[in-house]
Amino acid sequence: MSSGPPPDGAPRTILVAHNFYQQAGGEDVVFAAETALLRARGHAVVEYVEDNREVHGANQLTTGLRATWSRTSKARMGEVIAEHRPDIVHFHNTFPLISPSAYYAARAAGVPVVQTLHNYRLLCPDALFYRDGHVCEECLGRPVPWPGVAHSCYRGSRAATAAVAAMLTVHRLARTWARQVDAYVVLTEFARRKLIEGGLPAGKLMVKPHFVDPDPGPGTHDGGFALFVGRLSAEKGVRTLLGAWELLAGRVPLRVVGDGPLGGEVADAARRLPDVEWLGARPGAEVADLMGRAALLVVPSECYETFGRVVIEAYARGTPVVVSDLGAVPELVEPGRTGLLAAPGDPARLAETVSSAWDRPEDLAAMGRAAREAYDARYTAERNYARLLEIYAAARARR
Repeated sequence: MSSGPPPDGAPRTILVAHNFYQQAGGEDVVFAAETALLRARGHAVVEYVEDNREVHGANQLTTGLRATWSRTSKARMGEVIAEHRPDIVHFHNTFPLISPSAYYAARAAGVPVVQTLHNYRLLCPDALFYRDGHVCEECLGRPVPWPGVAHSCYRGSRAATAAVAAMLTVHRLARTWARQVDAYVVLTEFARRKLIEGGLPAGKLMVKPHFVDPDPGPGTHDGGFALFVGRLSAEKGVRTLLGAWELLAGRVPLRVVGDGPLGGEVADAARRLPDVEWLGARPGAEVADLMGRAALLVVPSECYETFGRVVIEAYARGTPVVVSDLGAVPELVEPGRTGLLAAPGDPARLAETVSSAWDRPEDLAAMGRAAREAYDARYTAERNYARLLEIYAAARARR
């Protein structure tokens, strides 16, 4: 529901650009949530979108060239800007179809550019700093990310990785990241530090966390189970999760929500372990209900997450968390107050941490109340909107 016109001095018309992935993910959720947030507060929001399903099975060289510079996207962006005359252009993802050429179209029209960095694509060809089951920073800070090409980091293909590396190299040499973008939205201080290490301009990197809206309210936490929600892949710590539940030997019921390449291993564990239940992918409303009924949420990631949206979704329901002590996710947790930290990649330590929390239901309840307080203090729509306007103002002042 609109609350009237935007505040004085705020941009009236905002062009929001996003390149959807072939498989829907967290970036798509955030794009939709922020677009709705702005519209609900009286802004005119124009969407410019591309969809990677258009290039499914396409020639990798052709796609790689478009990822570096899309003449089509530059022209379309110029046309949209001329038609709608936005006060600001906010990009979420440009890879691969929109490409950085769209920045240049906005620059030519004199429109400030904001880019949200949902991952580490500008520093790492695979965007995750993760390779062969462990964190990898070999490409961090290199003008040419050749280790990523050598290891075929993007989609297991040397040719595809070379195309991404070429895009990164060309735009570093052209100083696109420094000159064409007026402000970057980064999600945590951890991500900001990594991006500075990688050469992005510190003065343009502004931290704004994600948010959860509408507010689902605190849950009942009467389900008697722990919960995992996420992509079933190695970097999400799924094997560590299953190893921990082998050791727990039926002490703590676990429900697993999600799908992915390790779905077969999760299905096998669900057959062998009586207290493990795999629910597959579930709609957002059902996931929120499960979070509200869960005693705790487990986030055993083994890569550098840029944020960890699932954590604040749990907080909104008043659910405490157990997370890996790695990357940005621990930044969201007050250990012993809103959740607990566990060593990444260590099933025994994860099992010990979960078991210890499970045996103290009063402490779990207290952490859940503190988690809800953290949501109210930092992750509501109103908090997010205020910070977003600050970032837009900074971008407009620079331009």
